[in-house]
This record gives sequence, structure tokens and C-alpha cells, in this order.
Amino acid sequence: MHKQPVDLAPTCPVARSVDLIGDRWSLLIVRDAFDGVRRFGDFQSGLGVARSVLTNRLKHLVEAGIFEVRPASDGTAYQEYVLTAKGESLFPVVVAFRQWAEQYLFAPREAHSQLVDTATDQPLALMQPVAADGRVIGPGQTRVKKIEV
Repeated sequence: MHKQPVDLAPTCPVARSVDLIGDRWSLLIVRDAFDGVRRFGDFQSGLGVARSVLTNRLKHLVEAGIFEVRPASDGTAYQEYVLTAKGESLFPVVVAFRQWAEQYLFAPREAHSQLVDTATDQPLALMQPVAADGRVIGPGQTRVKKIEV
């Protein structure tokens, strides 16, 4: 179970999310898991992260229910880190980060990796918040209903 964040806004979902997965390594570990990485050594070599940092982040993500540890699927003595349903539900978060970066952090026509639909080989449509009735909605059309404490 994830502990209550030490934050001045414990009722804020954004603060709780950032507390759990908001550091660079945790989010990149989740990203790599979506790309099929499952073993400690593969995470480490792919990310270039220190062994101690990776150990800490994976432990934290397992404790939070984002990953579960399973015996290796190939029958070897290794363990695999597999996304749980809770972890897989982070997919839109990773896609939103990717799409934002593609739009603002690359020069026009600068080469970068691309996420495509396996059925069509086409890039995904831009993710956008939608209202319950399906309208695309922007920040000026929303408000946060705060809890009185």
C-alpha cells in the first residue's frame, strides 16, 4: 500500500501521482515496461541507471502495485517485473508525455521515435481531455472542486 504523501495538499490527485511516479526513473521504467522490458538487467542497460537507484525504484513500484514480480517466463532462475492492471493504466500518462514532447521539445522534422497503432502502423491521434458528452475541453472550461478540510 502506498503511504500518504508528505505534501501540503494531500487531497490533490496530481500531488499523489507525482509522489508515486513523478521522478524521472520511475516513469522511464514504466515506459520501458510498455516496450516489453521485464528483467532488471535489461532495465539497467537500457536506461543506464545505477543499480542502487533501479533497485529502489522497482521496489517502490512493486510496493505501490504498479509492478509485480514473477518467475521468468522462459523458465530460467531470473525474475521478471510485470506491469499490473494498475501499472498498465498508466499508458495514457506515458502517451500524453510523449505527445507533449513531440509537439514542444523537438525541432520541426527532427527525428524521434514514434508510437504507432500496430493494426494500422499509423501514429496515434493527439490525446485530449473530453467532457462526458464527448466535447474536447480545455483548461478554461474546467475547475477543481476542492475539499474543505
